[in-house]
Amino acid sequence: MWSTSGWVLLCAVSTLLGFVLSRRLPAAPRHLGGSPDEATFATLHVAAQAAPSLRAGLTRDSACKAIRHLRTLLGTRAIAVTDAYGVLAWDGAMDCHRDHAPEHARDVFSSGRPYVVAGDTLTCDTPGCVIRGAAVVPLTVDGRVIGALAAYDAEVSAALVRTVTEVARWVSGQLELAELDSSRRRAMEAETRALRAQISPHFVYNSLTTIASFVRTDPERARELLMDFADFTRHALRREGNFSTLADELRCVDRYLLLERARFGERLRFTVQVAPEVLSVPVPFLCLQPLVENAIKHGVAATGGCGEVSVVARDAGPEAHITVEDDGLGMDPARARRLLEDEPRQGREEGGIGLANVDVRLRRLYGEGYGLVVETALGAGTKIRLRVPKLPSR
Repeated sequence: MWSTSGWVLLCAVSTLLGFVLSRRLPAAPRHLGGSPDEATFATLHVAAQAAPSLRAGLTRDSACKAIRHLRTLLGTRAIAVTDAYGVLAWDGAMDCHRDHAPEHARDVFSSGRPYVVAGDTLTCDTPGCVIRGAAVVPLTVDGRVIGALAAYDAEVSAALVRTVTEVARWVSGQLELAELDSSRRRAMEAETRALRAQISPHFVYNSLTTIASFVRTDPERARELLMDFADFTRHALRREGNFSTLADELRCVDRYLLLERARFGERLRFTVQVAPEVLSVPVPFLCLQPLVENAIKHGVAATGGCGEVSVVARDAGPEAHITVEDDGLGMDPARARRLLEDEPRQGREEGGIGLANVDVRLRRLYGEGYGLVVETALGAGTKIRLRVPKLPSR
């Protein structure tokens, strides 16, 4: 099933190809190559150069970077990109109409429809000015007019109006994608903030209770555990970024395990094996601690006896492969599937972050093939696998 961003991209590309193939681009032979095939290729190449800037949203910087390419597409004497507050960018040999562009765009903002500026309404005292009219078309996102694209030329024909309209629709498609990208980033940031609020209150209570039990009998141990607790919460509650390095995540896991070891004593055994090559790999914030918490909950606490938890991180070429395994009671595979299929908020047990939250974040970031893999059976323990591509740090 297509995502919203997928449909927007498809519509934007279809729109651009439509106006290219319609051969209604007045300046195509002059600016973009003589033959139809050359014009099509050149047009798509110019559009590809403008797209990255537009994907940053409608700002002065993005408009200034994209406007030269947009003017190449249109082949007019000058063009302007405006927002509701004024001109963001202008390109053309003559800027005598630049200050009037917001006024020309005013009708577009109020009506939401293209507007033609007639030649007899343009006043210019610049000698040699050949601009006789303009086609002004709205730039929209989610049905809202957020800006305008104005093309100024010696003659405003119906073909020019159609061409400017199609280019503006393509630009609007890119701005729509920028808005979707921004919404996705905001959602991820909100998700990360929610993670910080989901650190199990039971873990906090148990850790502080354990530390308090050592205050009289072993003050030095209490001090060390308090420092471990401070290190863990400092990482878990940090404010910046949705990613951290695997080394940082493992350091957080190590502090967590030390605190849980103080609580369970000899009942909890754990091992951590890590290939040095993967320590610098960027991973989603708090992606390992929930898996270790799940392993301790089902591998030690649920049995009432002893249990072992192991964390292994291996170098696998373009990826880092990580496993978290316990030798506890295990679970029915159908229940494991339900845990992963639940919404992240539903998947939380006893205030913890939960497996579903980690699984959803991995799939959103890297694709459907990067979700958690859970191997378990009743009485056979549980092994959770995850893969992380070696992407540059974000």
